Amino acid sequence: MDFYYTPTACSQAAHILLHETGLPFRPHKVDIFQHKLEDGSSYETINPNGYVPALVVDDGMLLTENVALLDWIAVQGDGLIPGGPLGRTRHLQMLAFISTELQKPFVRLFFSESEEEKAWLSETLARRFQWIASRVEGDHLFGAHFTASDAFLYVMRRWAAMCDIEIPAVLRGLAGRIEARPAVQAVLDKEAVEPLGVAA
Repeated sequence: MDFYYTPTACSQAAHILLHETGLPFRPHKVDIFQHKLEDGSSYETINPNGYVPALVVDDGMLLTENVALLDWIAVQGDGLIPGGPLGRTRHLQMLAFISTELQKPFVRLFFSESEEEKAWLSETLARRFQWIASRVEGDHLFGAHFTASDAFLYVMRRWAAMCDIEIPAVLRGLAGRIEARPAVQAVLDKEAVEPLGVAA
């Protein structure tokens, strides 16, 4: 498989999951502003939409959209989806919430030139992190076991740190436990980004 990512972007969650599963893949770093791969070729020949993540599976099919990739990779792994009769539905619910209610406002925050809008977005994001904190069921979002949702939330926690958004202590602790995982350490090394160093 060929995996296309940009360091510190939302693709980091799928990058973490690929390491968690041990699935064989070839990583390709993308400049999402220039739409170029490291060899200078056009990324749009791979993904015409120009954004990450993208995964080309072994039969040549292109998979895009973070929630879809995270769900697909999690299904390939062991225990990366919550258990129970509604486990996968709850997993998709959380992935969708993180994607639409955290990631999208963060993107607006990164590029807004309005101080008023930035303040509103920061307050909105803080409230949404509070809601997620109220849903934590144990050492991870869905109890004792790490899931795809934890990987995605970890990336959003990193974005919160970049934007100086305070998040609840329970989520800081959760992020610390996630960051200690070997798969996360491997991805931080590959993407050449510093760990948060938050307390577990």
